[in-house]
Amino acid sequence: MIKFIFHKILGWKIIGYTKLPNKCVLIAGPHTHWIDLFLGIAIRNSIGEDIKFIAKEELFIFPLNIIMKFFGGIPVSRHSKTNSVDQISNLIKKNKEFKLAISPEGTRKKVNKWKSGFYYIAKKSTVPVISISLNFKKREVTFYKPYNITENIENDIKVLKTNFKHSVGKIPEYS
Repeated sequence: MIKFIFHKILGWKIIGYTKLPNKCVLIAGPHTHWIDLFLGIAIRNSIGEDIKFIAKEELFIFPLNIIMKFFGGIPVSRHSKTNSVDQISNLIKKNKEFKLAISPEGTRKKVNKWKSGFYYIAKKSTVPVISISLNFKKREVTFYKPYNITENIENDIKVLKTNFKHSVGKIPEYS
């Protein structure tokens, strides 16, 4: 039903490399609006993958926490001394399959610099990064081939950012 609505009624297309490895970190963007969560759920349903996502723990209050966890949400504390990278990396390592989607911007506002958490999660977990470019203008979702993180964070971020050069978020000025 979600797949039908997403493709036939709303007119979205998914293109690119959608055969995901058992373990990976997916970076999706641009993240400009709360509707992106529901778009992500529709995308996940359309390609038939169990993809988790992280969100600030403040969103995991009753009864919203039930919905968030049902759709694959994992709460993270942004104000805690706990190391989220280590916690998430351990989840990836201990599971046979674990796909995690993250917004590299870390917010819905326009940013000039990405957060580096996704990079360190992928590096520590030794899993590839897969870019998912959202284009609300064309109603297209583009999946890119897996990218293996190197020791050069600046170059890796530069390479990954090229996958988003044609992305247009729900709020274009935040893209």
